[in-house]
Amino acid sequence: MEIEILGAHMTEITNAKPTALVIDGVLALDAGSLCSSLPLPAQQKLKALLLTHQHYDHVRDIPAIAMNLSYQGVLQVYSIPPVFEILSTHLLNGKMYPNFLKWPEHQPAVKFIPIEPYQLTNISGYSVLAVLVPHGVPTVGFQVASPEGKKVFYTGDTTVGVSACWEYVSPDLLITELSLPQGMEEWAKKTGHLTPGLLKVELLQFRQVKGYIPSTILIHINPTLESEIEGEVAQVAQELGANIALGQEGMKIQL
Repeated sequence: MEIEILGAHMTEITNAKPTALVIDGVLALDAGSLCSSLPLPAQQKLKALLLTHQHYDHVRDIPAIAMNLSYQGVLQVYSIPPVFEILSTHLLNGKMYPNFLKWPEHQPAVKFIPIEPYQLTNISGYSVLAVLVPHGVPTVGFQVASPEGKKVFYTGDTTVGVSACWEYVSPDLLITELSLPQGMEEWAKKTGHLTPGLLKVELLQFRQVKGYIPSTILIHINPTLESEIEGEVAQVAQELGANIALGQEGMKIQL
């Protein structure tokens, strides 16, 4: 299993892009920067897109990639019903873009496929488990297992209490968010995000439940505060004796 991080940040500047990942070139997780990161042939290879939640930095490129694929195939999009409700009424409603749920008429470019949390689903040959995570809106993380049994758990955006997920997952690699430095802990809690100190507590809970801390990659970083976050994360990694690193655009991880 190869995981490529296309977007590792919460916003976009020259060297930072909104959240998006691709597994083995065929399974995308979130769509903050799919089109800006992938050439057209790579976009055409995608078989499915898993969406954690409805926030703009995670769904932004859906209309653009739908336009690119509109005459070549159908983009199958998996998520929970509340996400689809928002996307169909606010993003794919025909007001700013064509309604790709209905256009082109002969074969709409986007097909929504609802999934139920805590039920294993086979998606393009991968075993996928959606798990509810705490955030400001309905959100799921995804554990994706390859046919060979390698597992990654991607939380999407989350905050205090994500440890409630640990009993359901057993990843080789954890990809989670870390948006803000420790000095902004109260704001992180209010907006549904993590800081290094909050992450430390959740990882300690992981070790208590599972007996180990998986290798951890952090994304959804605020690029204006990245250097401060990086130093604090290094301290947490040292204290836990764990492999924790900030994700970067273009990073590829082999499992």
